[in-house]
Amino acid sequence: MTLTLLVKGGRVVNPALQQDEICDILITDGKIVAVGKNLTAEGATVFDAAGLVVAPGFIDMHVHLRQPGQSAKETVVTGTRAAAAGGITRVATMPNTNPVIDKAIIVEGMKYKAEHEGVVKVEVIGAISKGLEGKELSAMGGMAKAGVVAFSDDGHYVESSDFMRKAMEYANMFHKIIIDHCEDESLVAGGQMNEGVVSAELGLKGRPAAAEDIAVARDIILSELTDTPIHIAHISTKGAVEMVRQAKAKGLKVSAEATPQHLILTDEALRSYEPRLKVTPPLRSEDHRAAVLAGVVDGTIDAIATDHAPHTWDEKDQEFSLTPSGFVGLETSVGAILTHLYHTGAADLATIVRAMSTSPARLLGLDAGVIAPGKDADLTILDLDKEWAVDSSQFYSKGKSSAFDEMLFRGKAAATIVNGEIVMKDGVVLR
Repeated sequence: MTLTLLVKGGRVVNPALQQDEICDILITDGKIVAVGKNLTAEGATVFDAAGLVVAPGFIDMHVHLRQPGQSAKETVVTGTRAAAAGGITRVATMPNTNPVIDKAIIVEGMKYKAEHEGVVKVEVIGAISKGLEGKELSAMGGMAKAGVVAFSDDGHYVESSDFMRKAMEYANMFHKIIIDHCEDESLVAGGQMNEGVVSAELGLKGRPAAAEDIAVARDIILSELTDTPIHIAHISTKGAVEMVRQAKAKGLKVSAEATPQHLILTDEALRSYEPRLKVTPPLRSEDHRAAVLAGVVDGTIDAIATDHAPHTWDEKDQEFSLTPSGFVGLETSVGAILTHLYHTGAADLATIVRAMSTSPARLLGLDAGVIAPGKDADLTILDLDKEWAVDSSQFYSKGKSSAFDEMLFRGKAAATIVNGEIVMKDGVVLR
């Protein structure tokens, strides 16, 4: 049976084709078949997108679905439902699970689970090292063949420069990027928040910006040496942003992502010792936040990703020094970015869509991030002026700890379409 959907009268923002115009999108059996004005199709289901923005499906390239082994925190089902609720059509899940995703059989198991249980599409990122221990290379060849989109020891800095060089060389053989967690462990051990005025006043051990800068500098050098693409995860310091900017000017294969929290919040928010705001890398001071924002606007930073990191309520309901780092972000990223970047005039809509769709698709080597005939019909539909209050108790995610809880936002995903199927409409996930 042929299934036809006609998305009618929306403002199509499609950076890959430099398109920003009112038009229709005709979808048949999960594929886009036409983009244009005054399209019709007999028997089609019509989605009225008048007054809404239609963007290529948003892709979050840094997510923790916590499976295998940590289902109390999140599952493929709950995590992908959260993604759909937030307007995300595809996520890439990190390998710091139990067991670690460091061999092909685990990749294959995750892909099978995602195919059968996922509400949105799921890509798998494989570990760089066995057990994330930074001592022995993972089964990179087997995982590449099994379909990982990248390699990362996220949550762990690869301390040995020689080991990282070898990892880059192997990743390059399989045409995969290295996603790099950049914090020199010797400088941040025991640190609870950004090292600076606020940490001193609160009496908390800090994590200096220099720890990130040193790690980024080393791995840019190794990237140049090996001619391997590296991607700096959750960049948070002005020094790191400037190094990426200079690397790109030299033509090096270096990219970066920023999270909504590092674009919007600063360490001033921690004066309440609020455990839900503890994150790695930590919320920085205003000069760093401003530099990260400038990097997104000028294209130095390619992507916006959440680092969605759910924990159980008991884990986060502890004093600040004991609680684990990380919080959820899939259901708030669109609202946070539209509120604090678009509606403030800090970034235009094309920049935001590029960073949340087109660029992540390019970095991960996906045939996505563009609205065009023949492509999968993955679309994020935005209501730019929808006003709403964040209520983490209503999240689809198992994680209820949010940096943006109880904040008022302007702008929200009105619908999420995956392979031509409306999987979320008006905040309600339909699968």
